[in-house]
Amino acid sequence: MAIYPFTAIIGQEQLQLALLLNIINPAIGGVLIRGEKGTAKSTAVRGLTALLPEIEVVTGCRFSCDPTRPEDFCDNCRQVANIASSTRRISLVELPLGATEDMVIGGIDFSQAIQKGKAVLQPGLLARAHRSILYVDEVNLLDDHIVDLILDAAGSGKNIVEREGISYRHAARFIPVGTMNPEEGDLRPQLLDRFGLCIEVKGCEDIEQRVELLLRRESFDQDPHAFNKRYEADNDHLRQRIVHARKRLSSVRLAPHMRIFIAELCACNHVAGHRADLVMEQGARTLAAFEDMEQVNHNHIRRIAPMVLIHRIRDNEPAPPPPTEAVDNEDRADNPQGDDSENKQTEESPQPHIDEQQAAQGPRSEPPRDQQHHNAGGNGKGKEEHSPDDDNQIFPIGEPFKVKTISSRKDRVPRRGSGRRSRSRVSQKMGRYVRTANRNKNGWQIDIALDATIRAAAPFQQDRKTAAANTLAIQLKASDIRVKIRERRVGNLLLFVVDASGSMGARGRMTASKSAIMSLLLDAYQKRDKVGMISFRRNEALVNLPITNSVERAGKLLAEMPVGGRTPLSAALVKSTEFIRNYLSREPTGRPIIIIVTDGKTNVSLGDEKPVPEMVRLASAMALEERAKYIIVDTEDEGLVTFGLAGKLAFILGAEYFKTNDLQAKELVNIVREQQ
Repeated sequence: MAIYPFTAIIGQEQLQLALLLNIINPAIGGVLIRGEKGTAKSTAVRGLTALLPEIEVVTGCRFSCDPTRPEDFCDNCRQVANIASSTRRISLVELPLGATEDMVIGGIDFSQAIQKGKAVLQPGLLARAHRSILYVDEVNLLDDHIVDLILDAAGSGKNIVEREGISYRHAARFIPVGTMNPEEGDLRPQLLDRFGLCIEVKGCEDIEQRVELLLRRESFDQDPHAFNKRYEADNDHLRQRIVHARKRLSSVRLAPHMRIFIAELCACNHVAGHRADLVMEQGARTLAAFEDMEQVNHNHIRRIAPMVLIHRIRDNEPAPPPPTEAVDNEDRADNPQGDDSENKQTEESPQPHIDEQQAAQGPRSEPPRDQQHHNAGGNGKGKEEHSPDDDNQIFPIGEPFKVKTISSRKDRVPRRGSGRRSRSRVSQKMGRYVRTANRNKNGWQIDIALDATIRAAAPFQQDRKTAAANTLAIQLKASDIRVKIRERRVGNLLLFVVDASGSMGARGRMTASKSAIMSLLLDAYQKRDKVGMISFRRNEALVNLPITNSVERAGKLLAEMPVGGRTPLSAALVKSTEFIRNYLSREPTGRPIIIIVTDGKTNVSLGDEKPVPEMVRLASAMALEERAKYIIVDTEDEGLVTFGLAGKLAFILGAEYFKTNDLQAKELVNIVREQQ
């Protein structure tokens, strides 16, 4: 398969530089590439393979041991008297999203175990990635247990395999390179900090560059071989620069006052720990070596600092300006970002650059109250003071926020599908292998656990041997067969049933509700959930949002949802029952979570019954569906006289019940963060 040449990429100089620095000096610790779709993230990483230099390895070693570092030898190399060495290129090892533990850390080689009758290690991806690049496309979608394995290996520099009678350890020092689309969700902080550098990439805004990009891509698609030939000289020149920089790196000097500059930059940006200081020093020295310089200067540090700090900066308090000793007169100008300079890269101060990036990522906490109406996109003050009797009020959506974990309880039902929210057993040969079980006669699980099967048969081998010659190394019977029980995360359906009657317009209830719903919609998109919404007002209940995971569509419908009129709660219960019934008929193993936001003061009935008895009868029927989980948020104001109808509804449904004070945006998320 033809690979697009690295030097032909347009408009991603920062990305290319970060990758090259890691190849020159693996001690930098890898790079995380964050950006929207179609910005050459994966193209740049794969194009790097043509530039990778050669390294010296122990001949025949499965773990690519370094012959110059006997202290890191694997168990096999320690037993060899005369070590022979050879060379090979640094490789790019891709970690698939569906990787299992055995694939990552290694496991028993069953073919060898059957033939030789002993446990033999089959190396995993971490063994192949030692002294090479471990590349994960869409790294933020990795299962948590795989992330934990990578963190352990990256932190210790070793991979330890303890399973199926195998006890083995080998060095696992690799360059982690990950790409991700922030729209798909964030990384765990522990893994995020393991990446030495972070690059935010965007599409080219310059028209000429975009046109040139189109021409180059069309040329590559028409004749990949000829296109690569055009850039062969550029690739060779860049490869020689990499080799030369690797040799020069050890001689690059860093003056003591430069270390003070680095420490002050990290301190004023409130980074956690000291990894940022170490990475910034390594990055600056590597950049100087790449530019064929003998000593690090301020420009090297200023160019590296944004890559080091952007994913580590914390905003506990306003950051002071960069150290005055380390900047010149231009850096203290009124325009620290240098927008009009010819060399913006070298003249930017790290802190303003990072502030701009963080502003693009959105708020990390609830904004001040005096800013909430402005952020909501309208004159919230005027709207919130309307009378509850107004029939068609449109309330703005409050500021979204980062939500806490929402999940359903685990059970023993095997499911199909994917997602990132609730852990579940799966009926596919995917996910984490957690335990074994006897073969299911119904046949839903045919994922044979060969290790457990062999262990089950091992005690009976002497009894099963006959006097006649038998070529089988191990004899199995049907009773020995064990199958794998696997787990993975799957998505849920979150159904919001929202009271849009006139009483919801008081005291900003609807603005707060919309803010929480939008935040959960964004979280549901990241977790691969499905979301629906029903609103009820006047004399009917309407499905405002059919089952979807489109945040744009959901946001538009949510923003346009009117408020006013009477409270037809019975119609809402019927509509939600139909909604859930239709969903469960298509997804029998689904686990919907229904969140009903209301004061319970129903005043419209569907038939001849009075509204409250009708609500009780319908709720009693809804409670029979055991697969559904209900949450009631009571919006009735505290006072001397309360009706408590929402509490009664919660009791009948067997739902979690919360009072109106819990309706604040953050509290609504806390309500559903854990399902028992």
